[in-house]
Amino acid sequence: MINRRSFARRIAVSFPLLAALADRADASQAQQTAAPPTPPPGKGQMDGSPLGDPLPGQKWRVHDRTRTQPRKVAPGLPVPTPSAPSDAIVLFDGTDLSKWSRGGRGGVAAGEPTWKVENGYVELVPGGGGMMTKESFGDVQVHLEWTTPVGADASRVGQNRGNSGVILMGRYEVQVLSSYNNLTYADGSAGSIYGLYPPMVNPCLPEGQWNSYDIVFEAPKFDQDKLVKPAYVTLMFNGLIVHNRVELLGITSREPIAAYSPHAPELPLSLQGHSGPARFRNIWVWRLWGYDA
Repeated sequence: MINRRSFARRIAVSFPLLAALADRADASQAQQTAAPPTPPPGKGQMDGSPLGDPLPGQKWRVHDRTRTQPRKVAPGLPVPTPSAPSDAIVLFDGTDLSKWSRGGRGGVAAGEPTWKVENGYVELVPGGGGMMTKESFGDVQVHLEWTTPVGADASRVGQNRGNSGVILMGRYEVQVLSSYNNLTYADGSAGSIYGLYPPMVNPCLPEGQWNSYDIVFEAPKFDQDKLVKPAYVTLMFNGLIVHNRVELLGITSREPIAAYSPHAPELPLSLQGHSGPARFRNIWVWRLWGYDA
């Protein structure tokens, strides 16, 4: 007794075109069932930043590998891609990086950025550092769109796939990462407030498709060395609210996470120069002036 595949091949060998199609189908099936490449040591799905301290008011630790993964949802399409309001500050319109500097140590500008501009987007260049705005900001709405380009090395997984970030005031990071089918620790996935909170859901689109962030950020307030008002973040990720005016516990850009240190009321916005690959477009900022301003 023969199965249907064997029978089909016996018929196909009598006809060269059918035989070629059968060979192509077999090759495609073998490719789909082949094991993915093994990532290098220390660069697996859950590798990255080390396990940190317990988070105040939560049952989790920073980068807790046992933390619940955000539920995956499909966002409504098309995702929001609004043009800048008339009084917004356009940081990148697809043509040049005149509003940006290369980010140096300690949040100091270090010359011209080295990221690549083409086809209406700017692409992170590995080893080229991050980018920071020439202008400083406090309370703002930030809009940008980002994608992980297709064709990335399949052995790059977890924090090594599509990694960048939007860093507010050089201290408070909203993570950018390929997260459609790329598992990592929950508070390091796309849309997370890095190290503090995963997004409530995961609406990330497949690689090659553009994701949309609208970040509403309320800067912390200090009276000399004393914190008098914490920072708050609201994030709309592909049209879904994944953080709803969540209180930040402190900085997220470096260890120790969840501790404040006094800083100026306005500081530059940064795009993180991590491992990538990552592309950005349509970046603008709208200041939150408050009522009767």
